[in-house]
This record gives sequence, structure tokens and C-alpha cells, in this order.
Amino acid sequence: MLAYSTYSEAGGVGKTTTAANLAVAHARAGLKPLVVPLDPQDGDLSRLFGVDTDRTESVDNLVRHMIRRPQGDFDDLVRTVEGVDIVPEHNMLSDLAEYLQREKDQAEAMGEAFGMHAQLLRVLQNAGVPDEYDVLICDPPATEGPHLYNAIHATRSLVIPVEPSAKGRAAVQGLESLVAGLEDQLNVEVGVLAAVPMGFKNTRDQQTILDEIDYPIPEVIGERASLMEGCWMKQCSAYTYVRDHRDRQRDYEIETLAQFDRIARHLEDQVGLEAPNPPEPGDLNHEVLSV
Repeated sequence: MLAYSTYSEAGGVGKTTTAANLAVAHARAGLKPLVVPLDPQDGDLSRLFGVDTDRTESVDNLVRHMIRRPQGDFDDLVRTVEGVDIVPEHNMLSDLAEYLQREKDQAEAMGEAFGMHAQLLRVLQNAGVPDEYDVLICDPPATEGPHLYNAIHATRSLVIPVEPSAKGRAAVQGLESLVAGLEDQLNVEVGVLAAVPMGFKNTRDQQTILDEIDYPIPEVIGERASLMEGCWMKQCSAYTYVRDHRDRQRDYEIETLAQFDRIARHLEDQVGLEAPNPPEPGDLNHEVLSV
């Protein structure tokens, strides 16, 4: 299974829209992706796909499963949008650290072990996710903490949206230290599958920053603020937005969709995952085979 977390220390770089569009790109190729967003903020992936209506209700949710108090099966948490299975975020994520610490304290009082940062992995393994799905994508918040640590422990790989600026350069440099620290703390190896520069305007300074990035860069995406904002307004992926909500299809937007398709193929290649029905990059009329 291809598994990765979309992560950047810098905010506002398109981390969540990158996760959403790559998930749809995998699904377009006939693969079965599961997305596990872990951001407690309202402007999250569940919101983007319009499946966050129950986040304030007293319903079963991922946090209950992570603290070993589920109210149902994991499969019942999953919602499907645009061929992508999603575990919607819930407001209990805001207090995830406190819930995990309580469970850890109770477990240790009973002489049991409880790894606070391994609970998402446990839930996914017990639910048979590695056997049922081809792709796992986690979308944690930018801040360090149990959300991020559980995501990385579960996926062991990162895809990094990068702002081609001095701020983005600092974020990449900080990420290198973060990855090294996480490897020591979690006792796992963490790899970077790709860096995805976003908002590139082809200035000399931006090109210099790109040249300094040591990670694979399969595509460089230009300034697409209008396209990404349209996704949030219509609560859909860029593919659906361009196909269903644009009066005409703009060439640069079609090329951006093609870039997400090519990035998805690059990521699949990293683990030897062969998509059964990959589209011509950017082809909005591609027929998705059932998985």
C-alpha cells in the first residue's frame, strides 16, 4: 500500500487541497484511496469535501477508536466522495492529546502499555485498511503534536507542499530537523516521497530556492489561488470544480489537473504500485473503473 502524510510546517501552502486532489487523482486511475484527515480546525479536508456535518454531534468518530472506546465499526465512519473514502474529522480531535494522555495513564496504572503515537496505526491495522485499500493519505495539522505523530507513525512517508519563498525555504530546512527528531522519537524511518512547490511564478529567487531542495520534485505548480479557492467554495476537488463549475475550461487549469495526475503516478511508482486504469493526464472525460 502507498501511504503518506501531506505536511508542511508553513501554513497556507495548499497542504489540504494537495491531499484532496492527489486522493482523487489516485481514484481516477482505478485505485482505492482512504484519506484520514486529522486537523481539528474547521477549514479542513472534511469541510473541503462536504462531509463535516456531524463534527459537533455525539457520534462515533476516529478519536473514540484511538482511545479504545469505539461506538461502532471503523467502516461505519467512512464516507465516500468523488471515489475517495474519507474518515471525517470530529471536534474531539481538538482534545486528542488530553484523551490519549488519560488513556495512557489508565493503561499504565493497570500495568499495560499504551503508545500514544501508535494508536492511529493500531486502528487502521485492526480495521484491515492495508488489505482493503491501495492508498492511505493522512492530512495532519502543521503544528507538532499527537495528530502529526500518529499520522507519520501510520504512513512513514511525507509529501511536502512547498512555498517557493524564503519562508518556504525555512520550512523545508526545519522539516529536515523534524524528520530526524521524529525518527528518533517514534523509532521509525521517515521518508520524503516528493516536494510539491505551489504558487511558482518563475522568478530568479524562486528558482534558486527550488534548486536547494534535495527531495524529488515531480511537478512545480504555478499560482492557482482562484482554482483552489473555487474548490473550497464548491466543496469539491479541482477536477470536479473545473469540470462542473467553470463556464469554460482554461488551459492552465487543465494543465494543473494533469500535474496532479502525474504527481500521483510518481508517488505510486515509489512503492511499485501499478494503477489499473491511469488516465491521460488532465483528461476530465476519463472513465473511472470500479474498484
